Amino acid sequence: MDLREKKKSKVRLVVQIFFFALIGLIAINKTASEAGAGIPFVSDASLHALCPFGGVVTLYNLSTLGVFIQKIHMSSVLLMGIIFGMAVLFGPVFCGWVCPLGSLQEWTGKIGRKIFKKRYNRFVPKKLDRVLRFARFGVLGWVVFVTAVSGTLLFANADPYYALYNFWTTEAALPSIIILVATVAGSLFIERPWCKYACPYGALLGVFNKFRIFKIKRNANTCISCGRFTANCPMNIDVAHKGTVGDLQCISCMECTSEKSCPVEGTVGLQTRGYAHNPFKKEEKEGSI
Repeated sequence: MDLREKKKSKVRLVVQIFFFALIGLIAINKTASEAGAGIPFVSDASLHALCPFGGVVTLYNLSTLGVFIQKIHMSSVLLMGIIFGMAVLFGPVFCGWVCPLGSLQEWTGKIGRKIFKKRYNRFVPKKLDRVLRFARFGVLGWVVFVTAVSGTLLFANADPYYALYNFWTTEAALPSIIILVATVAGSLFIERPWCKYACPYGALLGVFNKFRIFKIKRNANTCISCGRFTANCPMNIDVAHKGTVGDLQCISCMECTSEKSCPVEGTVGLQTRGYAHNPFKKEEKEGSI
């Protein structure tokens, strides 16, 4: 890997760290502001204002009951619109590049991989894993239902994302803290367990993989079936045997592309049609980015 490729490989990590720190700083400043010691030039918005999933459930509540959900800010609706727009183009980039909880699981997983090596991410039998991956759609249905019935965002009491940035305050409910600890601990054995099995927002965004404009595709003519695509995929998608990655579990992290995994240039990448290409090359095919 040359210097140019090394720089590209760190882009996602830099983006992940940026959003993890930014949301953390805003959450801390919210607490400091309530004590009269806020940080100048830093937003003191509550985490509800930064929750794009809150925009989903409050719009559902508005359409069914005609009222907004308590504690939800219009900024959540705006964030939801931006994330949905990105999902239409590139899939669930929020999950793979922005979500702090997803990043924390991924970073913790690196420790687990060093401890268990080849055993890491193989503790759950494949048949059980396939069944468990549908559980997050059940969570999504439950969240929408209880929110519509109660008119409040009850899921915050069990949301590890909310607990991640509020565990030091009285706002974080005990169940959410317990689930957060379990999620982080589980990441030592399974890569991104919350994302795979329980995240309702990930379940919703995953649907966009079926009709996103820029898809991840593999060129079977140049693929040497080395297996690196699947080995590097955080969601364990068998990219090596797919022409187009349209799995509901894909988080658009781009770890399977030729820029990160494949030793053969231009075998896996983003495009609108045809075989995959290297999106960083100057000579681009028609319909590519």
